[in-house]
Formats: sequence, structure tokens, C-alpha cells
Amino acid sequence: MLHTVAKLHYEAEMSQVDIARQLGVSTATISRLLQRARAEGIVRIEVLDLAGPEEITGQLIDRLGLRDAAVVETPAAGALTALAGPLGGILKQAQLVAGSVVAIGWGRAVREVIRAGLPRIPGVLTVAATGGMQQHAAHFQVNEFVRLAAEEFGGIPHFIHAPYLPSSELREVFLGDAAISDAVALWDRTDVAIVGIGLPHAINAPEASAATPSEQALVHAAGDVLRHYFHADGALIAWEGEGRMIAMSPAQLRAVPLVIGVAASPEKATAIIGAARAQLINAVITDTKTAQAILATLPPR
Repeated sequence: MLHTVAKLHYEAEMSQVDIARQLGVSTATISRLLQRARAEGIVRIEVLDLAGPEEITGQLIDRLGLRDAAVVETPAAGALTALAGPLGGILKQAQLVAGSVVAIGWGRAVREVIRAGLPRIPGVLTVAATGGMQQHAAHFQVNEFVRLAAEEFGGIPHFIHAPYLPSSELREVFLGDAAISDAVALWDRTDVAIVGIGLPHAINAPEASAATPSEQALVHAAGDVLRHYFHADGALIAWEGEGRMIAMSPAQLRAVPLVIGVAASPEKATAIIGAARAQLINAVITDTKTAQAILATLPPR
């Protein structure tokens, strides 16, 4: 009877009262039988020891070789907005002062964390990490992100009024403009960069990323940071537009003390891994679902 009672209660999810009625015994008898079933090992109840955000954060730093990371519990809604708090915490720890340079990339995550609020750091210089796009979508408006970030910091914005992908001839013309060249010069003394991490084009619609045909052809890319594409192992991928972009170069990104990748989507796990291995980011802010997907994607040690 022990086995029967255990099956009815734990698998059929019948109450003790209903089991007692069905078997013609008292509820107290059913209770005692269930206790015996557990004591004799017929029933084993296990409470899973789930890793919390702090433990997962430590694992991400260790497994990806990051300088810093922050993981928040995945909210029911507004996952990107939830990343603003930990971003503010990392920015405060970066010891930015008046005159420090913060470069800003584009993307939905970057837009949402800036709109949600940044810590007050008066005198910080904000600069676009890339030229702009002739796209109406809100997440491509990098100069607007620079303006909003400066407003939140109490800092000074520096815009780049040039396309991210001009022709080779026009690139030199744009970079010859004093205002643009002054802004671009800030890339070499950037203290912190805040960037998004792009999905692979194989699973991202062209209109969502505004990718050129040359970029869309990079179907084996794991993702991108500022249109610098890479494989999952971190190897950079050359493409037709790489040499004529107006954007921080991989070398410039690698020279920045703190490059924070903000992303919250399990689909981006491989892209985040590739970005870290390519050393285009050295910090990650994400949610638990994405972090768990990253750790599950990494090969076991």
C-alpha cells in the first residue's frame, strides 16, 4: 500500500483526503503511510539548489575572462530596462570624473538602459562610438543616445554627424571635418564604452539590423559589436565594409579599460561569448536567463 499511496499523492496529485476516501481508510493513516514512504526511500523529495545572480555573475567573469559583470533576475517584462541599475553600479565603480570619456554604441539594449537613467557624473564627455544610419528606427539613433547620456550624467555630448559606412572617398572627407575629427579623436582616450551585441544575421531579419547585403552574407558570424563581426571562437571576420566604416576599431575597443556589453536574450548567448573571446567587450550586463544560456553554451571544463 505504501507504493500505491505514494503514486496517488505525488504523481496523480490526489489529496490525502481523497486517497483515504478511495482506499477506505482514515486521513491519518494516509499521512503516516506517506511519512513511511519518504523514510524508506520510496519517495525522494529534492529541492534544487539553483544558482543566484551573484553566483552566476562570478561564473561569467571566470568562464569568459571578464573584468566585470552583473546579472539581474529575469523580470516578467522590461528585461532591457532592468539592466540600467547594474550598469549604473558598474559606472560608479569605474571612478569616472570630469573629462572622462564614455563612448556610446547603438542598439535596443543601449537605448533602454540610457532612457532608464544613468548615475550623475558631472563633466563626463559622451561620444558616439560609430557614425549614424539613415534609419528611422529608434535603436539606431546613436547621436540621440549620446545626448541623453550626457543629460543623465550632467556631461558634455560629442556627436558624429557622418554615416557609419560612407564610400572610401567620402570617409576621408568626413574625417577631415574639424568637428567630426575632434569627436573621433576621443576614441583613443575613451575610459568606458557602452555597446550592444548584435544577433547573427542567420536569425535576425535584415530590417531589424539594417545590415547591408555584404553584412547579410556573413551567415556564419556569431554576432557583432559596432559592426565588427566575429566567429564564436572570437576570430574577427573581414567583410567588404570593414575598412571604410566610421566606428571605433577593434584595436581601439581593446584599448578601452572597460567595454560594457549590454544584452538580454538567450538567443545572444553565442554572440556574447564570441564578443568576449574577440576582446571587443570585457564586461557584461545581462539577465539570469541569458547568463544561464551562456554558461550552458560554453564547453564543460
